[in-house]
Amino acid sequence: MRRSVLAVFLAVAAVVTVGGLIALSSAGTFDKTESDAPVMSTSPATRTATVTTEPSRTPSPSTVSPTARTVYVFPIRGCKASASQSHHDYPASDIFADKGCSFVSPVDGRVDEVIRVDSWAPKTNVGRDRGGLSVSVVGVDGVRYYGSHLSAIGNGVRPGLRVRAGQVLGSIGNTGSARVTPSHLHFGISWPTPAGKWWIRRGSVSPQAYLNAWRHEQQLSPVPAVAKARRTYGTDHGCRSYC
Repeated sequence: MRRSVLAVFLAVAAVVTVGGLIALSSAGTFDKTESDAPVMSTSPATRTATVTTEPSRTPSPSTVSPTARTVYVFPIRGCKASASQSHHDYPASDIFADKGCSFVSPVDGRVDEVIRVDSWAPKTNVGRDRGGLSVSVVGVDGVRYYGSHLSAIGNGVRPGLRVRAGQVLGSIGNTGSARVTPSHLHFGISWPTPAGKWWIRRGSVSPQAYLNAWRHEQQLSPVPAVAKARRTYGTDHGCRSYC
């Protein structure tokens, strides 16, 4: 009898021991698996690193090229003005307006040349002096815009100055060869040239179509016409008329 009871006791103890070992073994395996699994850290430093290393869905501002659109404005502001639809001897336009009206830059760009002294004399009629007081601007579009016969140059207007479309460059007048004519702005369009190429500066492409468009706030660009004229005549051609 005692042997039977002892045997039962030992059998129960063995089962309990085995069950406990199984439980411990299972717990140990779970812990090991949990510790070996990849864990995503929630620390701020790790979150930041994770974000910065992910492929960006939106292009970085430094790699985005802004859409460029050149804005053109009529070169006389705040006054009634009448632009001639033709010009003698070479392409240009005389824009008649009251003396003192504002000559403004027709485009964003930089001032290229400023003539502050009226050296024209009727007896000699030297070509380079006919414009009197004048300002040239090379636009962001690469075109050169020339305004002359001014009565005054704006304060601070100098070569290299960055200007915006509509910024005042000077005042309408009748200096140079316009001394005996009503006040007006001689307006010419060309391409940039070395200093002294006054016969290109005064006008190489007819500006009438562009002036008419800009007056009505239509954005017509002279770039194609200027590029064509430049290819046709060359960047440094000599004076061909009215010199």
